[in-house]
Formats: sequence, C-alpha cells, structure tokens
Amino acid sequence: MSDSQPGPQGPNPYDPRPYQAYPGGQVPFGPPPDHPEASKILILGILGFALCQVLSPFAWIMGNRVKKEIEASGGRWGGQQYVTVGWILGIVGSVILLLGLLFGIGYILLIAIAVSA
Repeated sequence: MSDSQPGPQGPNPYDPRPYQAYPGGQVPFGPPPDHPEASKILILGILGFALCQVLSPFAWIMGNRVKKEIEASGGRWGGQQYVTVGWILGIVGSVILLLGLLFGIGYILLIAIAVSA
C-alpha cells in the first residue's frame, strides 16, 4: 500500500480517546495495588494476637475502616485478604485481652475476699 492510497475505512486504530478515562493515559494491567494500610493492619493483628494484646483493638478498628474503604474503592485498592486476616486476629486478640482482664479482676477480688476473711 503506498502513501497515495486511502487508509482503511472505520475507526482510527491509534485513537487515544479510549485511554483518556485512565489517569495519565495509562491502561492498568495486573492486580490493583494494596491499600497503604493493609500490611500495617496485618502486622498489628499478628503482634496483638501473639505478643501484646493491647494492640489488638487497634487492628480490629483500623481493619474495619480499611475493609470499608477497599470495598468502596471499586477495585482501585487491593489487599483485602491482608486486612481481613489482621482484622480477624484483632478480634481474637481483643477477646483474649478481655478474658485476661476479667480473669485478673476476678483474681484480685478473690484475693481481697480471702485476705479480709
């Protein structure tokens, strides 16, 4: 085909308009990036469950907020599985913390009753 012949009829195959919906004109490929706080919630959940249960409520509350943000993003953010694991570990660690506090208060009350009698 020489330069003097007309091109194919129909839409221009190099039309940039379909890509203008994406920021910067780039078409996203692959999975979406993880939410910036996804790994932080996972780490807080693991540490809260295994070492220091005081961290567990933070993982629970932050995990709940980030789960809602990921669901509302429409696929723009990933990392849902990390947030879910951290959130569940936060719940379990919070229950362990609550049981430990109840046990400690009960133990103190039992000692106080035994000493006063």
